[in-house]
Amino acid sequence: MDAQRLAQLQIEPAAKRRPQRLLAAIFLVVALVTVATGLLAWPRASDKERKMAKADGTNLSNSAMVPARETNAAPAAKPDDHTALTVSGYIINRERIEISPRFLGVVKWIGVKKGDAVTNGQVIVQLDDAEYLARVHQSDGALAAAKTSVAKAELFYQRIQKLSENSIESKQALDDARLQLDSARAVVVQSEGERELARTYLDWCTIRSPIDGVILEKLVQPNELVMPQSFGGTRGPSTALVALADPKDLQVEIDVNEADLSKISMNQKCRVSPEAYPDKNYGGHVAEIAPEADRSKGTLQIKVQIENPDQFLTPELSAKVDFLKN
Repeated sequence: MDAQRLAQLQIEPAAKRRPQRLLAAIFLVVALVTVATGLLAWPRASDKERKMAKADGTNLSNSAMVPARETNAAPAAKPDDHTALTVSGYIINRERIEISPRFLGVVKWIGVKKGDAVTNGQVIVQLDDAEYLARVHQSDGALAAAKTSVAKAELFYQRIQKLSENSIESKQALDDARLQLDSARAVVVQSEGERELARTYLDWCTIRSPIDGVILEKLVQPNELVMPQSFGGTRGPSTALVALADPKDLQVEIDVNEADLSKISMNQKCRVSPEAYPDKNYGGHVAEIAPEADRSKGTLQIKVQIENPDQFLTPELSAKVDFLKN
């Protein structure tokens, strides 16, 4: 019975060899992991680029500890030693002209629109001239009648003069005839003035451009009532026909801080660069310094005249102005 139990508890040789195989597999895995860790820890050339922590917590590349390598980046721009101050402003027309009628009238025709180029003396608006044309005809008739009266007064004076020489007419009659002649001549002068006035009003019905420029705004339409000045209200007649300016007469309007005013003087040379085309530069000079500052902003208005502007400069766009050192 004891021998049978001992036989059941005896371990077979094949079972004894299984733990040894498992232990060998574990040792093999550990060896592989050790080799892999060693390969990963082996120093490489790329490790020179690894970042190290600074004392202040920021990162520093190891490449900063070795001589700098060549790069294609452009060098930092150096400050311009010739620039005293740089300020931004807006391009404006030096003069904006709004053409108004000289009297109450009705627009008969307008021949321009916004953006049109016009020349000095070009007809741009025609007002209704029927009334003033009639006045011209009326003054022509009055002048003709006055000249007839002068001719009649001259004949009468000559007749009285001959009779007075023969003592047929008195000296009083001669004086009266001479005064009538002078009065008739005065009426002619008055009639000529009235005719010139009527023709002037007729000429004012034709509105012409006073300069070579560009139409900035078209402010009226045909058949619209216009007048030279407004008497208040928002529904009254228009007081201007068109607005125009010379595109070759431009300035940059800027507000300069009072702390920088010492760097600016009249006629000081400037360099103007439009923000829309930063690669383009134009010469200029300080043309106007406002006589009064803006207390609320602590600035003074400066206007810089642009020399030789071209089509790239558009009014109301922003531009940068460099005030150059004298």
